[in-house]
Amino acid sequence: MVAQITTFAFHGVEAAPVTVQVQLTGGKPAFAIVGLPDKAVSEAKERVRAALSAVGLGMPPKRITVNLAPADLPKEGSHYDLAIALGVLIEMGAAPHDAADGFAVMGELGLDGSIAPVAGALPAAVSANALGLGLICPYASGAEAAWAGGEADIIAPKSLIQMVNHFKGTQILSKPEPGALEAPVAVADLIDVRGQETAKRALEIAAAGGHNLLMVGPPGAGKSMLAARLAGLLPPLTPAEMLEVSMVQSLAGLLENGRLTRARPYRAPHHSASMAAMIGGGIRAKPGEASLAHHGVLFLDEMPEFSAPVLDSLRAPLETGDVLIARANFHVRYPARFQLIAAMNPCRCGYGRASGRACGRGPNCEEVYQSRISGPLLDRMDLTVALPAVTPGDLSAPANGETTATVAARVAAAREAQMSRSGATNAALSDAALTTTAEPDAQGAALLLRAAEALSLSARAYTRIKRVARTLADLDGDDGVKRRHIAEAVSFFAAVKAAPRCRYLKLQQRFNRLY
Repeated sequence: MVAQITTFAFHGVEAAPVTVQVQLTGGKPAFAIVGLPDKAVSEAKERVRAALSAVGLGMPPKRITVNLAPADLPKEGSHYDLAIALGVLIEMGAAPHDAADGFAVMGELGLDGSIAPVAGALPAAVSANALGLGLICPYASGAEAAWAGGEADIIAPKSLIQMVNHFKGTQILSKPEPGALEAPVAVADLIDVRGQETAKRALEIAAAGGHNLLMVGPPGAGKSMLAARLAGLLPPLTPAEMLEVSMVQSLAGLLENGRLTRARPYRAPHHSASMAAMIGGGIRAKPGEASLAHHGVLFLDEMPEFSAPVLDSLRAPLETGDVLIARANFHVRYPARFQLIAAMNPCRCGYGRASGRACGRGPNCEEVYQSRISGPLLDRMDLTVALPAVTPGDLSAPANGETTATVAARVAAAREAQMSRSGATNAALSDAALTTTAEPDAQGAALLLRAAEALSLSARAYTRIKRVARTLADLDGDDGVKRRHIAEAVSFFAAVKAAPRCRYLKLQQRFNRLY
């Protein structure tokens, strides 16, 4: 007889079913695990042995063979412990032979027989529900797994003996309740930012359409303040988006006590972040910052300080909306449809030539510093805004302008128009949908054509200007894209390559002549 238990192997946010087959045979006592296990899975035999001993059961003096099928699928992690232990218990006769029927099992065993929480309970529960199975998971992961919904049973024991007693009928474990939904976190108000009206307008446009934004300005101009206030302008996650985001967070082990939130992710990695930290990877191919910012914001402060390979690794996710981590024997795909917000100083000294300050690094300080960012990455920025230094008059003047709540209401109305029209934000529109929804009127089309020829815009830049113009029309409540929307969209676009400030001014001058 062979005991068969269903568990899961995680590949991205997908949980692939794995059958744990346990067999006890005669011969020299041994404990072998086969089926491409990694080090953590191979060490499960010692944890299982100690856990059984803790509940008063000794390992039988037989040859124990555990096969993880399909055998050609790599198995990683410690969540196979509980399934292996349950298979051994069934083979020993210490648990009913039908104990695992209708259930998938996951959990890590402690040496004292306790069941420790593991990452990925939510994706496992979703996959089990799709297969028509219940889920046996650690008690600490039960609140997270309960968010999967459905009619499938979820059993969340604290220890191995609790699970055995539940199957024998001597102790009944109740189904866990979903974790609490976190209350919205208070965010700083946009009215606190003094001056920078153009940058505030760019931030509103970026929030309304999900566009990428680059802010260039000296230290203290308010770049980080503006980026921090973007979270207050974005609408909450929809239920479908919240499930996608929570599944990624579950795999990263970030769902504490099963608490979910409708606030959009806001990730701000340090500029020392490695390639694996940014796009994912490592021994178990965990999701990186790009995936943790899915349906949210990825803020890169001091953008040129990031290493060039790390920055360029974001180029593909910005276009496709996902990250593919390639290994020799398998590929892992994580969702990564994020909004990129970046901030930078005009040069290493911080102020640039326009400030009138002396630069100790030579006349080419701006060109050298800004050349750290590749042209193709800059071409993916929908909006570029130059922030001037804040004057003492701005700081001493009373706070004025619009509050976050006022701007957020316009953003919400614009996003609602986009979702009802095409089911996606303007930044995520397909080319076919863009053609039918963002075509400008005759005057706007003529202006866009002249701007594209005069400014030598790439095909990507041409398309992105149309996306931004569509967002501007949504903010105005217009059904169609007009000339003024094209004009404002072009004014916010600058192909920042070498010396972006000088390049930006030249583009502005040429555009002003066109307009």
